[in-house]
Amino acid sequence: MSTDDGATLLTSDGVGGLLSAAVTHAGGDLVAWALDHVDANPNQSTTATYSAIVDWPYGRRDELLGVSARAHGLSASDNRAEIFADGDREVAVWLYPNDPDLPGLARAAYPSSMVAVLNAYKALPDPIAPDQLDLAMVTYRPRRRAVLRASVRGGPTFFVKVLRERLFHDVSRRHKLLLDAGVPAPRIAAGTQDFLLVLEELPGRPLARAIFDPVRPCTAEQLIEVLDAMPPAVAELERRPPWSDAVDHYARMVGAAVPSEQERLDRIVARVRSGLDAIPPGDEPTHGDFHEGQVHVAGGGVVGILDVDTIGPGRRADDLACLIAHLSTIQRMNAEQEARVHGILRDWVPVFDERVDPVELRLRAAAVIISLATGPYRGQEPEWERETMRMVDSAEALVLQVS
Repeated sequence: MSTDDGATLLTSDGVGGLLSAAVTHAGGDLVAWALDHVDANPNQSTTATYSAIVDWPYGRRDELLGVSARAHGLSASDNRAEIFADGDREVAVWLYPNDPDLPGLARAAYPSSMVAVLNAYKALPDPIAPDQLDLAMVTYRPRRRAVLRASVRGGPTFFVKVLRERLFHDVSRRHKLLLDAGVPAPRIAAGTQDFLLVLEELPGRPLARAIFDPVRPCTAEQLIEVLDAMPPAVAELERRPPWSDAVDHYARMVGAAVPSEQERLDRIVARVRSGLDAIPPGDEPTHGDFHEGQVHVAGGGVVGILDVDTIGPGRRADDLACLIAHLSTIQRMNAEQEARVHGILRDWVPVFDERVDPVELRLRAAAVIISLATGPYRGQEPEWERETMRMVDSAEALVLQVS
C-alpha cells in the first residue's frame, strides 16, 4: 500500500498546476502563488495553504488556497472541497474561507455575516452594523480550527472559535464547567449551529506579553493555584493523551523536515520514553495545553485562562512542563527580552520542582518542545531550519539535566 503522503508534491513547484486548475475552475486566473503553511502527518496525509494572487472577472485579489493529499485515498470531508487529479492521485482543493472541515468559517470571515451572529444572539446591548466590526484572523490551522478577533468599534472585543462539528459541543461543555466552578475562563456570548463559539474577551493582558515587563507579571504559586482551582469534575472528562505520549510522532515530523536531526531526536525520544513509561497517567484536573499564551494577568496576578478545550484528567507535571517548554522556545527575542524570560524560568522552575517530580517535569518539557519544533517548518517561517534545530537543542538540554 502506498505511503506517499503528498508532502513532496505539496511543497514543490509541481503543485502550481493544481492551483492553477482550481482557480480556473472557480472562474479566475492564477497570477502568482507561494507556500504559506504546511501540516504534515508522515506516511498519512499533508495539508498545505498557499498565498495567491488571482485575477477574477471583477478584479485582482489576494487569496488563500488550501490543498489536502492523502496516502490512502480521500476522506469523507474531502468531498466538500473540489477534487482534482494529479496523475494517479486525487487531492482536495478549496478557496478560503470554504474550509471543508470548518463550515462556520465562511460566516465568521466576513463582517456582514459575523455581525448577524452577534445581533441574533444579543451579544451586545444594541444591534450593530457591519461597518462597526473589525475582523482579524488570530490563528488558522487548515481543516482543524480557526480563531478570529471581532472588535466592535467603541465597544467590546470577542473571539470567535471556528470548530469542527465533533469538537463543538465538548468545547462548549468545558467552558461552562469551569465558569460554573468560578474558574476565570472566557464567558460564552454565542454558540451557533455551524459550530462557531463566540467568547467574551478576558480582562487583563496575555502573560505572553507581560513576561517582558520590568516586574514579574505573576508568581509561580499563582499559576499553580489557578490550575488547582479547576473542579474535580474535570478529572471525570474524557482523557486526552499528554504531549509526551506522541513524542515519537512529533520526532518523526521534525526528522522528516530536518533529516540531519533524526539521530539526536531518537536519543531524546529514547530518554523521554525510558523515564516516563512507568509513570501512571494521573487523575488531577489539568488544562492540557498550559502556556503563556493561555494566561491573562493584571495587577500582579492571574485573572483568566484561555483555550480550555483540552481540560481533563492528567498530571500537574504535564501542565507545568508545557509552560516551561513554551517559555524555553520563544523565538525572535532581543537580548533584554531573553534576559527577562530566563529570569522568570530561574524563579519559577524551582517552585514547580517542589510541586512535581523534577525529573518528570524536565522529560515532559522536552517532549513538549519536540512537538513545538514542528512549528517553524509548518508555518514556513524565515530560517525555519535553524529555529527547528534551536528547539531540539532546548529539548536536549533538558534531557541532559536528568541523564
